[in-house]
Amino acid sequence: MKLYNVRRGQLVYYANRLYKVYAVNPFFKRSIHLYRLADLKQYVATAKEIDLYHPKHFDHFIYNHEQFTLDKDRKAEIGDYIFVIDPRPDSLDHHHLHAIERVAFLESNGVITNRSNGIKHREYWVMVPGVEKGATGIDLQQPDASSSLEDESTEPEPTSLEIPIPKIGTVFLKHSSDPAIQGMVIAIKGETVYLGGNIQVTAGELADSTIWSLMPPIEEP
Repeated sequence: MKLYNVRRGQLVYYANRLYKVYAVNPFFKRSIHLYRLADLKQYVATAKEIDLYHPKHFDHFIYNHEQFTLDKDRKAEIGDYIFVIDPRPDSLDHHHLHAIERVAFLESNGVITNRSNGIKHREYWVMVPGVEKGATGIDLQQPDASSSLEDESTEPEPTSLEIPIPKIGTVFLKHSSDPAIQGMVIAIKGETVYLGGNIQVTAGELADSTIWSLMPPIEEP
């Protein structure tokens, strides 16, 4: 199913691999910002290049190099990862569609996550470690295609040099420094972007992928 109204959190296939949409910048031709669930690498794409996927009970996939199986019938325990399938946040919560968070506390009608979100039991499915018997793998859109999870010869190029639109709270990684450092956008004035740690750059500098990379909103700290 092709997507033309793309929103944050949707699972999509791009170049046969499973990704999650973490931002949409409509000002650019390649406006869909993705990260691959298997290894969290970032990419950009157009709406015509991606296919929507609706997660199902007992799907299994790799998230940050680890295998998990979605189980809609299990209640979470402390330490479990959960996958938000039907977000209904109140005014104090900030979880979203397909957010992945870890359970910190249990309540009678739900859980409190490591990001201080209160999520009711009906809103999430548990991510069970490993591959459960009878589970369906969804890492590849076409498992029988010539490319495999280990074959990177046909994968798309990482995020291009299109200038990202910085927003307050966005985190960038400066990988040209040793060691690499991260900075959160705390203020913007014209073309000047101010990052935490007393770092001042231009929007154009942030667009140079040899120096800066936009960090996806990883749900696990």
